[in-house]
Amino acid sequence: MLADIPLDLPVRPVLPALVDALRERGAAVLVAPPGTGKTTTAPLAVADAVTGRVVIAQPRRMAARAAAHRMAALLGERVGGRIGYAVRGERRAGPRTRVEVVTTGLLVRRLHHDPELPGVDAVLLDECHERHLDADLALAFSVEARATLRPNLWLLAMSATPQTDRFAALLGSGDPAPVVRAEAALHPVERVWAPPPRPVTPPGAGRVDPALLDHVAATVRRALRERDGDVLVFLPGAGEIAAVAGRLGGLREVAVLPLHGRLPGPAQDAALTPAAGRRVVLATAVAESSLTVPGVRVVVDAGLSRVPRTDLARGLGALVTVPVSRAGATQRAGRGGREAPGAVYRCWSEATHERLAPQPEPEIATADLTGFALELAAWGTPDGTGLALPDPPPPAALTVARETLTTLGAVDHDGRITARGRAVAAAGTHPRLARALLDGAPQVGAERAAQVVAILGEDTLGGTGDDLPARWRRLRDGTDPAATARWRTEVRRLRAALPADGADERPGSPAGPADRRQTGAPAGRAAQRRDAGRPAGDERERLPDDLAAGLLAGLAYPERLARARRPDGSAYLMAGGTAAELAPGSGLAGAAWLAVAVADRSPGAPAARVRLAAPIDEATAREAGAALLRAGREVAWSGGDVVAREVVRLGAVELVDRPLTAPEPELVAAALLDGLRQEGPGLLRWTPEATGLRRRLAFCRQALGDDWPDVSDAALLDGAPVWLGPELARARRRADLGRVDVTAALRRLLDWRQAARLDGLAPERLDVPSGSRIRVDYADPAAPVLAVKLQETFGWRDVPRIADGRVPVLLHLLSPAGRPVAVTADLASFWRTGYPQVRAELRGRYPRHPWPEDPTTAEPTRRASPRRR
Repeated sequence: MLADIPLDLPVRPVLPALVDALRERGAAVLVAPPGTGKTTTAPLAVADAVTGRVVIAQPRRMAARAAAHRMAALLGERVGGRIGYAVRGERRAGPRTRVEVVTTGLLVRRLHHDPELPGVDAVLLDECHERHLDADLALAFSVEARATLRPNLWLLAMSATPQTDRFAALLGSGDPAPVVRAEAALHPVERVWAPPPRPVTPPGAGRVDPALLDHVAATVRRALRERDGDVLVFLPGAGEIAAVAGRLGGLREVAVLPLHGRLPGPAQDAALTPAAGRRVVLATAVAESSLTVPGVRVVVDAGLSRVPRTDLARGLGALVTVPVSRAGATQRAGRGGREAPGAVYRCWSEATHERLAPQPEPEIATADLTGFALELAAWGTPDGTGLALPDPPPPAALTVARETLTTLGAVDHDGRITARGRAVAAAGTHPRLARALLDGAPQVGAERAAQVVAILGEDTLGGTGDDLPARWRRLRDGTDPAATARWRTEVRRLRAALPADGADERPGSPAGPADRRQTGAPAGRAAQRRDAGRPAGDERERLPDDLAAGLLAGLAYPERLARARRPDGSAYLMAGGTAAELAPGSGLAGAAWLAVAVADRSPGAPAARVRLAAPIDEATAREAGAALLRAGREVAWSGGDVVAREVVRLGAVELVDRPLTAPEPELVAAALLDGLRQEGPGLLRWTPEATGLRRRLAFCRQALGDDWPDVSDAALLDGAPVWLGPELARARRRADLGRVDVTAALRRLLDWRQAARLDGLAPERLDVPSGSRIRVDYADPAAPVLAVKLQETFGWRDVPRIADGRVPVLLHLLSPAGRPVAVTADLASFWRTGYPQVRAELRGRYPRHPWPEDPTTAEPTRRASPRRR
């Protein structure tokens, strides 16, 4: 076959060495820069060396179709003869086909169906460096199939980047597979740094700054003036392509063509077919590799890529715009030098270029892994252990994915695939959508289920509005014939994936009417019609479009069922607990309930933005989210008191809230404990007696050790079930806590020995020489204070000691008016040095009170001398 091609492409000289490496080792890596012909000539060279079919896997449908058409054209044939292709929903191949180009996802499906790949002698994995999830799986499954079932199967990984050590090691099964390199023979490409004249907003989850799109359009016009040939423009997505196309309106004698994966085949072919006049091709990353856009001499690179991100906590995915990597920028620039010397206009500065990431992030590091985890389970390796995966899946993302699959009934609790899971996998779509298809068909009919799921699988079909039923109607009406044709193709494929009757019972499907009655959950509208005795066929046709679409979206994403926070508002709470908002001016505003199919949340945003949804009623929400329905009696601390109620919830959304008249005492006690922990011991009434006891206990712990109870706030709250147990058992509300005898409750913290010794170790009052009993202040447990009038201490030679004589009391000696005149823990020293000064200062002020020269021998008194008449 290769001999039939007259082109002398740069990769051709290394093809004999490549075939020799495959004959010797059965596996190899081919490294060849873009434009060298590896995609179109290496498969033909391999086909000449084997008798069976050669399958070449591409990561994108567009690239698979284009590669097949290119090889067939080089052979002077039509696709479907010796060269064929197969993508989801479309296959053009026959018994004569020797080389078949497929998507990596389709190769994974075939390996699941029969890992021996009968009739296939070689598998070529193209653009494996792009690291899509399906590409990683295709590599891992092919390596294991060859090692265990098909040792004679040739495996070839093809990459445009020189970083191939990892792939060589994975293919080599011990010794690295040989690496064959083709030298670049591209024409020189001049780099032109063309940053925007003013700073632009960095990329993120929102839209690209319009100022950057203005600059890209201006740079395209500049390139058309300064260079010859067609211009290939790299933009992150279809929305930006449309925006720049609008800005390029009015170009004379220049055709502006879009190129992205959501275009119909004829529109893609138009961009990939040579034309007489000049063209500007606005493309996404699909044009980075594999595809050849003929006539291109100039590349204008906006410097952005769009990658998936998953918010594991909220279950929301989003496409986030990020700066292109240096490797990606190099690949893009190379498109300008495939046919002749060219130029690349980079819409960023050289300094910015040096700060770019060297390589793009692999999809496995950032994407939703639910489908990936199902593929692993179907292969028999739920955690991927032992597989030749270039990178292991992140544990947290894989755990979330397996939890989702367990909820869907697709895997068991050990991660092994179930019969239900095999039916989900056979649908060839995301597991959530497969669940909606399988469980929704009995509710709304197989045809309608397939129609809605086809829209959910490609959420731009039928337009860009957020109204799912409106998109459905537009597709049925054929408003956009090309989109309708693509949609109907996918509908037929999904219909074929359903069981013959479209209505078999499977674990995990919505509860039937009898089951719902037993759990107290009201049936949805469809079930109500069945209960009324109408035939199933009648019911499927009668369910309105809004409810049918909403039921299916809710079955796929039950945690996104959302209820309006306010009547006629645009703010919602989703069952998963995330706030959501409709875009301003949305026609869905005012709907009491929504089944949200697509939503994303920008980092730091208070709510997710609803992108696609259907209005539903509560009954349909209950039916779609039956697994999230919870009915129960709740007794909790809320709003500063115990609240007891009967509640029915759909996830985080409260459906029913009724007062509970006789809550269980243990639940009330638990709620009161929560209240204490939230608001602190101040909820209790701390009388002076209770406060004094608490301080005495704190002193004992300070002075005597940890055998004595800890009465800090934290310790009291932790131990509340013990020392407050009887009171909590009788209490019913906050006010009851205010009536608790805290003094008696605190004494429960003491054992009988401590209780007997407490008054001796930490007495409430101390006798002083005058005969008074003065209260001791234990506010500072390290230094208890006795505040006493100085005349009442006459005769004391030293301060009293407590805690078995271990701790001296700190005396606050007071004047006859009760004002402090001295503070001492060494009374003997005070009498010698401090008292004479105090006596001299105060005896004239308080002449009716005694001020003896020797207070240690004077008679103590608490009274003044009688006033003379």
